[in-house]
Amino acid sequence: MKKLILTLFAGIAALVSNAQQLPQFSSYMINNYVLNPAVTGSNDYYEAKALNRYQWKGVTDAPRTYVVSVHGPFKKLNMGLGGFVFSDVTGPTSRTGGYITYAYHLKLKEGLKLNLGLAAGFLQFKIDGSKISTKTSGDPVLNGGVLSSSQPDFNFGVYLNHEKFFVGIACNQIIGNKLKFSQAQQDIRSNLDRHYLLNGGYNFFLGKFTVQPSAQLKYVAPVPMQIEGGVQVKYNDLIWLGATYRHKDAVSCLVGFNIKDLIIVGYSYDFATSRLKSYSSGTHEIMIGAKFGKIKSTTAEPAVVPDVVPEAQPEEQPKTEETPVEGEPK
Repeated sequence: MKKLILTLFAGIAALVSNAQQLPQFSSYMINNYVLNPAVTGSNDYYEAKALNRYQWKGVTDAPRTYVVSVHGPFKKLNMGLGGFVFSDVTGPTSRTGGYITYAYHLKLKEGLKLNLGLAAGFLQFKIDGSKISTKTSGDPVLNGGVLSSSQPDFNFGVYLNHEKFFVGIACNQIIGNKLKFSQAQQDIRSNLDRHYLLNGGYNFFLGKFTVQPSAQLKYVAPVPMQIEGGVQVKYNDLIWLGATYRHKDAVSCLVGFNIKDLIIVGYSYDFATSRLKSYSSGTHEIMIGAKFGKIKSTTAEPAVVPDVVPEAQPEEQPKTEETPVEGEPK
């Protein structure tokens, strides 16, 4: 029975490794930092965001994802720094981790920057045995305990950014570490597969409206490439509406708004188009963010030398003829 359970765990982990391991977001157009470390500090302000994705409502033990991130640029250096933590829970399994990100900004020409980014982090996978029922009670391997595997991880990305368009390429889980949940596990078939991501978009400025069509491609072997595309419409950079289509998965509707260009609130709802539509009433995703520490210029301004005001000279007193003292010669 012990070997059977170990084989089961290895099979589950191998199944996960051959599918999409990374969290999935419908609002990738406004939350692309956690997907590509090269986005770090690409804006002229700092931003913090918190996201909660409740996937496949109505399905027991459906995935839930929580992400908190913050990043921004340096004032006088061509680089950005940030970090994020996340938790991705699906039934008895969970994946948590945290990353520190760094990006170098290379100015190609006025308004066009090429960013190179790297993320270094730590991941932990867990299997909660108390949530798994076995045919034979009191199994010595599960025993109602928690099995875990922790590994370091690295991501790399490239981001070409302009006011009118953006293109990003990222490779996540570069080193592809293997996951070992028990010392008794000999045949290790589960590992962190590399995930490849390509996305891009273009902005059409139409008066107070900005229309941004975008597309995203995701690939992890041996699963077929996933294609996603959509459009977002902003009004005066205050409110936006959008829709996306994820091939053989879902259609998403997005809405959001800015409050005084400081607070960002976004919501998306996914309508399943796969067979899950018979069991799930949809997927909810809520994002709240804040902008702060806006940097108006990335270069040091020349020092202003104050005008020198000449020191005031004492006013010359008029000369008066002295009256001679009696007895002194005139």
